Amino acid sequence: MNRRTFLQASAVVGCAALPATAADAKTGSREFFELRAYTLRPGKRALIDGYFQQALLPALNRLGIKPVGVFFESAESDTPTAYLLIRYASLSDYATTMDKVTADAAYQSAAAEYLAAPATDAVYERIESSLLGGIEGLPALAMPPQGQKPRLFSLRIYESHNEAAAKKKIEMFNKGELDIFRRVGLTPVLFGEAMIGPRLPNLTYLLVYDDDAARQAAWNTFRGDPDWQKLRAIPEYEDKRIVSKITNKLLTPTEYSQI
Repeated sequence: MNRRTFLQASAVVGCAALPATAADAKTGSREFFELRAYTLRPGKRALIDGYFQQALLPALNRLGIKPVGVFFESAESDTPTAYLLIRYASLSDYATTMDKVTADAAYQSAAAEYLAAPATDAVYERIESSLLGGIEGLPALAMPPQGQKPRLFSLRIYESHNEAAAKKKIEMFNKGELDIFRRVGLTPVLFGEAMIGPRLPNLTYLLVYDDDAARQAAWNTFRGDPDWQKLRAIPEYEDKRIVSKITNKLLTPTEYSQI
């Protein structure tokens, strides 16, 4: 069985395991997302920017995969981490897209320098990838208003000690926390239940702000919100019962990012 056949079969199995209303993303009920983290080698920022902007994003867009987000953590570092957010309408799209990209002649030409990098002068240490499925409260990507760059994004990962606890945290967002977020200025872009990837089980989400001052103000408002205080006081939603670790990363979008 070749890679494409295996991935297509896996996608079918994955869809079958989901409720029918969640699996058929093409009806608008649920989208799927790949979040990639590229840990760059020293001095490779310009090369990876060129690869993303001139080769990978155009190839994905030609396949109808858009928008694609490109963000950097610690952008001022010589070895920053690049984050790529790719949206898929279905699991079958996820299974076949990269095979189509690598077969694209225009992609091969535009990516020539990146693809020719030798092992002795690699562009990155490794790529870490997660596959996420939209949750009920935000099943699809929520695009931020355009024309407001530069913006600040925060990528947050809530790990749980078991699958039941992870589902309970998702339920908490679906039943009230997401509405509170929106009201206080914690603007959601993506909420995804991790299906494949490291640190499972987890809920991964992306928020957008005008700047860091707006981020801090929104979180301060959230912490004091009466509805939030009531929600977090419900015993089954206590953090100590359903969240074992929270990771927060501040990301800056590139000028060519489509998100």
